[in-house]
Amino acid sequence: MRIIAGTLKGRRLEAPDWPGLRPTSDRLRETLFNILAPRIEGARVLDGYAGTGAVGIEALSRGAAHVTFVESDRRAQALIETNLRSCGIADRYAIIRAGFAAAARSGGEFDLIFLDPPYGAGQLSAALQAGSLLVGPETLLIVEHATRDPAPAAVGALERTREVIHGDSALAFYRRRN
Repeated sequence: MRIIAGTLKGRRLEAPDWPGLRPTSDRLRETLFNILAPRIEGARVLDGYAGTGAVGIEALSRGAAHVTFVESDRRAQALIETNLRSCGIADRYAIIRAGFAAAARSGGEFDLIFLDPPYGAGQLSAALQAGSLLVGPETLLIVEHATRDPAPAAVGALERTREVIHGDSALAFYRRRN
């Protein structure tokens, strides 16, 4: 895994050495950030189910003002810290070790929210429900999911506005309904 663009372009990130963590591929991250490019500079970003931290670190590399990483696994949290250190990032981030639903109940203001829950329809639905608590009028929520588990057209006050399919993964984009 590597950082694709920005001030940290080309930096290598450590990958997990245990089963169960599925990092967002470089190609899917590139697609995501090509779409988000006009919104990244100065953005407040939440990287939920952060895993390796690759999405949040990519956002910092491209000019995000601050990234909040949410990850419940201690090993993954240590991996995020290792990746931030190896990229020379000492500030503009926070790491919350908690389940995403619990962290979402604490609130916060974000411009962009990226969620990469474990694949499965139940996990996808739970992540969107929890994430909806954090979506303001201008917030964009993006969830990575398996193509075999379709993203719902709407969840509570959220409405899917776009979906991009890339192999067996997809990115679904949500905004708050007016």
